[in-house]
Amino acid sequence: MFRLCVVVPVYNHETHVGSLVRAMLQQELPCVLVDDGSNAHCAATLDDIVAAHGGLVHLVRHAENQGKGGAVLSGLFRAGELGFSHALQIDADGQHDLADVPAFEAMARANPQALIAGAPTFDDSVPRSRLYLRYLTHVMVAINTWSLRMRDSMCGFRVYPLDATLALARSTPLGRRMDFDIEIFVRLDWVGVPIIAMPTGVRYPEGGASHFRLWLDNVLITRVHTMLVFGMLRRAPQLLARKVSRRETAT
Repeated sequence: MFRLCVVVPVYNHETHVGSLVRAMLQQELPCVLVDDGSNAHCAATLDDIVAAHGGLVHLVRHAENQGKGGAVLSGLFRAGELGFSHALQIDADGQHDLADVPAFEAMARANPQALIAGAPTFDDSVPRSRLYLRYLTHVMVAINTWSLRMRDSMCGFRVYPLDATLALARSTPLGRRMDFDIEIFVRLDWVGVPIIAMPTGVRYPEGGASHFRLWLDNVLITRVHTMLVFGMLRRAPQLLARKVSRRETAT
């Protein structure tokens, strides 16, 4: 059975999280919120949201901040414990276009074994530095997957098939901060999970609380790219065989 919930990592994002949850509940999608060591005001906001919506909103709480990847993983594991088959990851800072949720859900229903990954279209609010980083990451992901099919590996708007994702998370240590989205994207491709790109609008709202740390997170992302290159080299025969098979199928 296809059962979808929404997983939202939250770290001092009290401004947008309430409206996000209401929008998801209007679409009959239960929510798993992960309080990743937020301040007292945000924590109280999350408690109020859970109290207001009964069993439709679930809360996981970290005593200390573990990073975006750690929060998403906690939410995915809780979603699996609750019996959901799929989880839609949405960031809590108001960047994502919630009007695209039905299209993502429909694509996941039609392709239940696949990772449905957001391919962002940005407005003028996007910082130039983020675009340059995404371009470099796109090049590295193409190298590590031997494929130009991968549109974007950094977007935090995606539907995970939980069986394959949690099996990977149990068997392989994954990055716990901003390197998580990239690493799990590549590793799911390596284990044969189909990846379908879905265009989606992304904006950087005024006053939005982004916790991307320019220097430290770039170091972590560089580290994960380097680690994945070595992983790619070990898997080169497998990736080559897959590439040849796809060409033969296409012809």
